[in-house]
Amino acid sequence: MGQLIYSAIASLDGYVEDQKGNFDWGAPDDEVFTFVSDLERPIGTYLYGRRLYETMLYWETAHLAPDQPDLARDFTDIWQSAHKIVYSRSLESVSSARTRIERDFDAEAVRHLKLSSEQDMTVGGADLGAQALRAGLVDELHLLAVPLVVGGGKRWLPDGLRITLD
Repeated sequence: MGQLIYSAIASLDGYVEDQKGNFDWGAPDDEVFTFVSDLERPIGTYLYGRRLYETMLYWETAHLAPDQPDLARDFTDIWQSAHKIVYSRSLESVSSARTRIERDFDAEAVRHLKLSSEQDMTVGGADLGAQALRAGLVDELHLLAVPLVVGGGKRWLPDGLRITLD
């Protein structure tokens, strides 16, 4: 059975985006990038919201960029080898291999996917992560804190979230 991991890069005050929707302040340096790649290496499936998918889509063709550093080539291989499920009502099609669209987040379908998976999965994006957390599907949280205070925006954990431990 695979585990579902909610993974995020957030500011010290808990935001994944600032008040303008920007998150470029969270770009990792080489050491953090290597750490993230090692965390992502065993992942078999990424669960994404539309916006995060569109951001991560860069990795579908990153290997074509000239003079790509080894770190980027490594992550490109990791990302391309995983399955991707994009939850979106507006996205018409996907532009990456091993990817499918689901119109709605179905907690029971994700629960079944976890039970049938031999590899771990990650859920990314604050809104989708909140849905998975509220459904009790998340087994682990991976938070990479950027040493910066953003002051507002989109939180990595939803307000009012209550988690009951068994």
